[in-house]
Amino acid sequence: MKTLIAESIVKLLEGVSVEEVADMLETPPEESMGDFALPCFAFAKVLRKSPKIIAQELADGLTEKKAELGISRIEALNGYLNLYMERSGYVKAGMEKLAEEGFGVNKPGLGKTICMDYSSPNIAKNFHVGHLRTTVIGNSLYKIFDKLGYKTVRINHLGDWGTQFGKLIVAYKLWSSKEAVEEKGIEELLRIYVKFNVEKDNNPSLVEEARQWLVKMEKDDPEALEYWEWFKEISMVEFERVYDMLGISFDSYIGESFYRSRVPALVEELKAKNLLQESQGANVVDLSDYDMPPCLITKSDGASIYHSRDMAAVLYRKETYGFEKCLYVTGLEQTLHFKQVFKAIELMGYDWTEGLVHIPYGLVSLDGAKLSTRGGNIIYAEDILKEAVERAMSAILNKNPQLKDKEKVAHMVGVGAVIFHDLFNQRIKNIDFVWDEVLSFEGTSGPYVQYTYARAKSILRKADYQKNAQQIAYEMLTDDYSFKLIKQLQGYEEAVNKAAERYEPSVVAKYLIALSTTFNKFYHECPILKAEEEEKQAKLYLVDMTQGIIKECCELLGMNCPEEM
Repeated sequence: MKTLIAESIVKLLEGVSVEEVADMLETPPEESMGDFALPCFAFAKVLRKSPKIIAQELADGLTEKKAELGISRIEALNGYLNLYMERSGYVKAGMEKLAEEGFGVNKPGLGKTICMDYSSPNIAKNFHVGHLRTTVIGNSLYKIFDKLGYKTVRINHLGDWGTQFGKLIVAYKLWSSKEAVEEKGIEELLRIYVKFNVEKDNNPSLVEEARQWLVKMEKDDPEALEYWEWFKEISMVEFERVYDMLGISFDSYIGESFYRSRVPALVEELKAKNLLQESQGANVVDLSDYDMPPCLITKSDGASIYHSRDMAAVLYRKETYGFEKCLYVTGLEQTLHFKQVFKAIELMGYDWTEGLVHIPYGLVSLDGAKLSTRGGNIIYAEDILKEAVERAMSAILNKNPQLKDKEKVAHMVGVGAVIFHDLFNQRIKNIDFVWDEVLSFEGTSGPYVQYTYARAKSILRKADYQKNAQQIAYEMLTDDYSFKLIKQLQGYEEAVNKAAERYEPSVVAKYLIALSTTFNKFYHECPILKAEEEEKQAKLYLVDMTQGIIKECCELLGMNCPEEM
């Protein structure tokens, strides 16, 4: 509906796209202001007219198309173009679109591939709340792009190579044992890693010893690689446990170590294209023309580095998957790194680098203090999820002890609460981790939308509802509460598209809260089960459509919805 209106408006304006106008068409906060409103202030400079005149001219130009567009009244007021829809036609068109397969969401991504690089924890370090952000943001974006028809490759680019392994080997030899590691797993690895970072300040030789172990790894030393493989295995056990709790899986676990062997070919290509320079014994790509530090390719001892392994990964993914886009969900602090990598790839002459996108997110702090694995200031993701489930179970036992499958529901609600808390916040914002906020089951929370879904399913069960769209009397859905809910449902496709365009799952999360709030208002004001049969069936159909969209939105965020709560 918005698109049709936007197409008509664009014909009356110059230099504006249908997409821009459709995006500007807003739902006013008060129904007295119309069903849709277009602020005309943005056009004033280009058209050299006041917003009031522009709004009036648009109103005049659209008048003869009112019936065609399903508009009952047009109003120009204070620089706004206010449109009042003819309800019965709007309801019928809107509900029929929602009834289409996929809830009326178009598939612009069909035939296109997107590589998604997210989660990507460092081996031999605990999976903490900071890793949780990249994991749930990336998983949600994967689901959103999948919804839009893209073939999406989920890549867990494990941090399984680098200096930390040299440190761990030294630390293990000095302060641990095989028995301790086998008994305590990754907790023991973390303990000795933290100890190393404390002790190195008093004993600088430890750093050089760690560097030597990394050199041995680079030269395929059997003892060094045996330690490395062992630390990897221990780490993956914990990672998989967390992923299972979240219901998250990946298509590829190829990490940094895989690309180590591809760096020499990268070096040769850079040499052949006269891009490689020597700097203090190291090999770099000069980026001074682009106001960036040089992109380090190999260190003075010939070892590969983070930049070169990421460049090798980009080339491998393009060759393997033929991606349209390759997206990297990592912390804001890595912005410069990816700018360097993408620019270096571009200088190599590849014309597809516009498809390389860094999707940064804000930091996670604990009561205002930055999380640090080195300092031991961390919150484990597994502990968060377990406590959330326990709190959910406590709430169930208090409010509905007779509920079937309590353990399953508690898991859905607890894990959902953690996921929703993260995704409701704008991605780029820093998050201060406060337990009471994360695990709140009130207000703008995951449990709130899950409860709304369960309420809708309960209504349908009580009515023994059987869907029959062909017999729906749409005129029974023109009351204020039903109409507002239908308008809200119409925003689903737009929310999905905006979330993809902005790489922003919070768009879906915020839409979900608005939809749940509108539905609950409709539920309280409309006596569905007591209505006359024709009205009852129409409103049950609306309830059915609403629960479907709520469930879809939750799935796009990576949450499951219990049928009962």
